[in-house]
Amino acid sequence: MNMPIRLAAAAAVLSLVAAPAMAQVHRSNPGDAEARTALDLMPAKAKLTVTTPAFKSGEQIPFENTQYRTNTFPGLQWTKGPKGTTSYILIMQDSTLILRGAPILHSTLINIPASVTKLDAGMAPTANPAGSAYGPNYMGASKPYTGPRTPPGPGDDYHFEIFALDTTIPDEGKSDYAAITKAMEGHVLASGEVVGHGIADPNAPPPAPRPAAPPAKQ
Repeated sequence: MNMPIRLAAAAAVLSLVAAPAMAQVHRSNPGDAEARTALDLMPAKAKLTVTTPAFKSGEQIPFENTQYRTNTFPGLQWTKGPKGTTSYILIMQDSTLILRGAPILHSTLINIPASVTKLDAGMAPTANPAGSAYGPNYMGASKPYTGPRTPPGPGDDYHFEIFALDTTIPDEGKSDYAAITKAMEGHVLASGEVVGHGIADPNAPPPAPRPAAPPAKQ
């Protein structure tokens, strides 16, 4: 990436995360170990076919499903997990931008009942399946879907990953991504993903300017 694009991307990321975390955000490089998603780190023998009505895998995510517009959940559907499936978990990650040594986390929905294989398009934040719970994303703990707000540049890849587990995530691990993935280890029966490509909305207004620093005391 050339320097102008790097500077533009860095400026736009200001609207992504809190200022104290900015120094930790960087773009991944090919083969970067930090860019490995949860699916990369916990491969499964069986595969789930994951689709969304909003876009085909590898295609652009509509702006309506991003923070640039209405931040509408795109909807997901997946094939039924193998025998022994107790619950599903959704993890959405941006593998292009790295925060604190891992892909930026946009959504987690844990303990989706084994009888559920579809999340409706436009699902309201409070309409998640009974028994499921939102885990963390980069905005904090117990947060609903937070769509892309891709910085200017070549665009980012967003992974909507579904895991079939033979267990559920305990209450004490719901608010921490590391605890969630640790609880998943050894319990993933099948997994799959649909990947969308996000770009900056060319019609979006520029981010609000940062507050001016107070004058130095004399």
